[in-house]
Amino acid sequence: MPRFFAVLALLAAPAAARAQEPPVLVFLLAGQSNMEGHAKVSVMDFQAAQPATRDLWAPFRHGSAWAERDDVLVKFLMRKGKLTAGYGAPKCIGPELGFGQVLGDRYPQPVLLIKAAWGGKSLYRDFRPPSAGMPPREALDKMLADLKKRKADATEADVTAPFGASYRAMLDEYRSTVKDVAAHFPQLAGKKTELAGFIWFQGWNDMISAEATAEYATNLGHLIRDVRKDLGAPKLPVVVGEMGVDGDKANDGVKRFKAAQQAGIAKDEFRGNAVLVKTDAHWDAEADAIYRRGWRENLEAWNRVGSDYPYHYLGSPRTMLGIGRALGEAAVALRERK
Repeated sequence: MPRFFAVLALLAAPAAARAQEPPVLVFLLAGQSNMEGHAKVSVMDFQAAQPATRDLWAPFRHGSAWAERDDVLVKFLMRKGKLTAGYGAPKCIGPELGFGQVLGDRYPQPVLLIKAAWGGKSLYRDFRPPSAGMPPREALDKMLADLKKRKADATEADVTAPFGASYRAMLDEYRSTVKDVAAHFPQLAGKKTELAGFIWFQGWNDMISAEATAEYATNLGHLIRDVRKDLGAPKLPVVVGEMGVDGDKANDGVKRFKAAQQAGIAKDEFRGNAVLVKTDAHWDAEADAIYRRGWRENLEAWNRVGSDYPYHYLGSPRTMLGIGRALGEAAVALRERK
């Protein structure tokens, strides 16, 4: 009989050990094109080989190639795998590389980054959260009238359908990934997951619209509350990347939008559980100077530092890395405060 109980104890031991394992920390990274990321890996390839910049990229290299992290996994819509260079737009990086580095270095358990980002989306329309309701009647009527100029048989349903579509797609992407996490990442089979943070980096399409900017502070509050409610995480840490286009040379439109973002986070209910991270501090001054001189006329120099337009943070890998790290550090601070 003692032998029988000893065997039972041995069989139960692995299950007990798994139950005591810390959960996989899941972070939902959402937004539009700059959460996608448009900094080309080809620029990183060059910088990784230069004495002045190779130390910046050394933590991400394995010999002459980009390393993969076994402890940080990424799912970006149809792509998935171990964290490495290239999980932005095709052949690009976004904030996920620096973000994943910070989280992977900080926590001993696996980290999973789920990116739900699509270019050209607004909080006013595409990511509009349920509690925001629909825009005022006069705004919808104007949209319908404008649409009918291009499509004579347009209906109000054509106008209202896009509202909240990206918000719902974001939730679906998170839920479907977590539900089938072992199918996506076999190394996570049998492990529990914990939603550990919501990272929001978005704003250009709202910034260029006076109506959307005017609503942004209110809609950002709705977004935070609704994500927490819909994902069953009432105390979910939230990190918002502030608009940082043009660095300290931002125009009045960018400044107005920044003020709206700040007002959205400044509510008492978000004190200590949501934070706004400045991204203008990571604006690439070297890339900016070449862009302003004329990137086409200085193409060789430009290809060493940048790869896109200012609204994509000049496609600077250094900027994307800095922003990702700053978002990651804020997520760690909020989680540990929680």
